[in-house]
Amino acid sequence: MDAPRPRDWRSLVHDQRVSDVVLVLACLALTALAVKASWAGAPRPVIAVAGIVGSLAQWPRRRWPLVAAVAGALTYPFSGNPGPLLVGLYAGASYTRPSRAWIPFALGWAGFAGWSLVDEGRLDGDDALFATFAAAFVVGVGVYTAARRASWQARIARAQAERLLHDEQARAAERDRIAREMHDVLAHKVSLIALHAGALEIGATGDADRTREGAALIRATAREALQELRGVLGMLDASPRPAEEPFADLSTLVDAATTAGQRVELRDHAGTLPPATARVVYRVAQEGLTNARKHAPEARATVSVDRTGDDVTVTVHNGPGGAALNLPGSGAGLVGLAERIRLAGGDLHGGPVDDGWRLTAAFPVVDEPRDNTAPRAADAR
Repeated sequence: MDAPRPRDWRSLVHDQRVSDVVLVLACLALTALAVKASWAGAPRPVIAVAGIVGSLAQWPRRRWPLVAAVAGALTYPFSGNPGPLLVGLYAGASYTRPSRAWIPFALGWAGFAGWSLVDEGRLDGDDALFATFAAAFVVGVGVYTAARRASWQARIARAQAERLLHDEQARAAERDRIAREMHDVLAHKVSLIALHAGALEIGATGDADRTREGAALIRATAREALQELRGVLGMLDASPRPAEEPFADLSTLVDAATTAGQRVELRDHAGTLPPATARVVYRVAQEGLTNARKHAPEARATVSVDRTGDDVTVTVHNGPGGAALNLPGSGAGLVGLAERIRLAGGDLHGGPVDDGWRLTAAFPVVDEPRDNTAPRAADAR
């Protein structure tokens, strides 16, 4: 266990207990000077007692500010020590509501005027004017400090509220992202399971080997779906994990679809891509093949990946063929994919064409440093 680190002078300066001790000691030191030099017309024991009482009353000035102001105003005429009066007036104006600032002002005027009465035995116009300006100045400083403190507290509260809102928005965005990830994974795998089961049902001719092979494919696909689902849900775990780049192998995706009976051709002309870009490419191909399996299970599908400079284009095209599979869907697959492509800085287009249906996504390579002086192909167009 590490030893506690010593506090530096900044923390001591901002520690309220330290400032309280310093102020009380300063007031007591002024009391000693007031006794020695007879700052008031009262006897020295009275000066000492009044100064000590007024000084000690400033210790709880944050909790009882008006008490500190009253003590300072009552003891100043007898001690001649202005320290407790100034500290008490400042506390009374700074730690009470602004609507009650007239109370420390009145106490301050009474304290300054009382000193003139006790010391000189009279109160003339100059003394009353001085008491007014002195009390107004100290109370004004206290009110200004209170306003600044309230402004800082409001700013801190607003910053905390904004931070909490930002954190909540980040959590909501992450939940949405995970939901889209789960949709992509499960929709693809469940469509494969449905295709395997359909093929097994149609080809059920009593051939035990073929039946076992179909059942094994269904079991393997279901196991992969569970594994990928665990991987997606694992994103919710905050513990550190080694960096992984799943779902980036297009050949594995095409092989799985071909094994399930779907006719798929892969035309990959992009070569090796950065992991994040390969992941987006994989998701586009996965969504395109899933839609092709649902709506045209007997049609041939083509997955094309091309790269031009810093841009990647992914196209999944399938022709018409076969009755659509009766599989439930949320309709959010293309919406989530479009949002993923938009966040990557690209565009997604999908819809029917003369020879079937085409899904096309174009987006920049996201993991490579970009030369800002070189124009992009999209900008040139």
